[in-house]
Amino acid sequence: MTEPNKKSPESVMESSLETDIERASAGGSEKPNDVNVVDFEGPEDTANPLNWSTKKKFLNISVISMMTLLSPMTSTISSPVTSDIMKHFNSTNETLGAFVTTVFLIGYTFGPSIIAPLSEIYGRAILYKICILLFIVFNVACAVANSMGSLIVFRLLAGIMGSCPVTLGPGSVADMVSAEGRAKAMSAYVIGIILGPSIGPICAGYLAPAKGWRWAFWLMTIVIGAVAVSVMFLPESYSYVILKRKTEKLRKETGNQNLKSALDTGKTSRQLFAFSIGRPLKMLISPIIFLLSLYCALVYAYLYLCFTTFPVLLAEKYGFGTGPSGLATLGLGVGSIFGVFISGGTSDIVSKHLTKKHGGQAKPEYRLPVLVIGSFITPIGLFLYGWTAYYGTHWIVPIIGTAFIGAGMVVAFMATTMYLVDAYAVYSASATAANTILRCLIGALIPLAGPAMFAKLDYGWGNSLLGFLAVAFIPMPFVFYYYGERIRKSKVFKVEF
Repeated sequence: MTEPNKKSPESVMESSLETDIERASAGGSEKPNDVNVVDFEGPEDTANPLNWSTKKKFLNISVISMMTLLSPMTSTISSPVTSDIMKHFNSTNETLGAFVTTVFLIGYTFGPSIIAPLSEIYGRAILYKICILLFIVFNVACAVANSMGSLIVFRLLAGIMGSCPVTLGPGSVADMVSAEGRAKAMSAYVIGIILGPSIGPICAGYLAPAKGWRWAFWLMTIVIGAVAVSVMFLPESYSYVILKRKTEKLRKETGNQNLKSALDTGKTSRQLFAFSIGRPLKMLISPIIFLLSLYCALVYAYLYLCFTTFPVLLAEKYGFGTGPSGLATLGLGVGSIFGVFISGGTSDIVSKHLTKKHGGQAKPEYRLPVLVIGSFITPIGLFLYGWTAYYGTHWIVPIIGTAFIGAGMVVAFMATTMYLVDAYAVYSASATAANTILRCLIGALIPLAGPAMFAKLDYGWGNSLLGFLAVAFIPMPFVFYYYGERIRKSKVFKVEF
């Protein structure tokens, strides 16, 4: 290690951890002669999640994807029944009504800052199990809430617990799948995030008129409870924790207290947590993470703006009831699926092509060309949705506009997530947590301004304003593609995580 006087002990520890985890994932450490160092038993060791069978990887990613589907599904389940909730609690405040839906996303901003560092100390599996059980508890609380205030509080707490699979999912995929095939695996995971927000309003739109708004939350409780059974059997996939447990087991069996994990930092869990808890927010200081997260946040806010304004638009201009209004969100869902095909079908191909073209050296920036597609799709969708709604064109046309918005959101999310996972692999949970915090904070707040904005500008100029903001981000993927590596490695912009 060169020039130790120029690095803090913390930065040395973090740099060492990054190098060691990458080395362990590859199948072994560079200390084969140290009999006290516990590592994976070579590149074929099945204890290494990268060497798990295809079936085992598929089952684990499927369970994580199902959790990820249910979380955003819960976030929008209240959207089509907002008027029923407000009527039940004698409220006429439209902003408060929208807040019942978006407060769930504020929970998404608090959860990752605790969940991500805990997962990097104790593992991902234990966090999945604890959070899904508490997720069930808070959904039950929403179903029996006796005031608007208590409903909002329980929605917030449900959002905190529901943020777990969204925060840890990309890291879990990276644990099990190498970078070369990660896009396809990430597509399976992302499909949950994509379809969830669209399915929620459909279920509630038809269930609530028949059973009442509380059954929207009871439905989520039942479905989450069924999935929780599978979650209880999830194995640990984080190499740091796997080797830590292996070391502890060998110490008991051999009595050799000098045994040490190849990834051991020498820090206690309390010290690691104290150092790690601020990492997601610290990561936002990086201009690349901040701007990519800001763009994701903007597009994500458009999605929830659609969910919170759809019922009013479709009822006033097209005479839709609660059920058809929920069904109209299928436009976002169908567009999102197309976005998955665009990203999943091209990201690995483009990355491999560019790697081969540039001498076989893979770079995270090779994930960004796909983001260019999304940067053009999103504003097209906003302009189409806004002006066709303004002129009262046949209802299918604005819904087609929302399909473009959904596709653009997915492409932005997948390209950004894969870039962050590839660029900050050892800290993928914290990197995606940083992205989630900013994305969900803005996603929760912008829709609150939706009713007032559309009342003043109507749907045409209101959505055009949002479209112009999206247009302003079009140059970003080009800039980061050409200069991203230089920015990441620059002393001016480098941030010690």
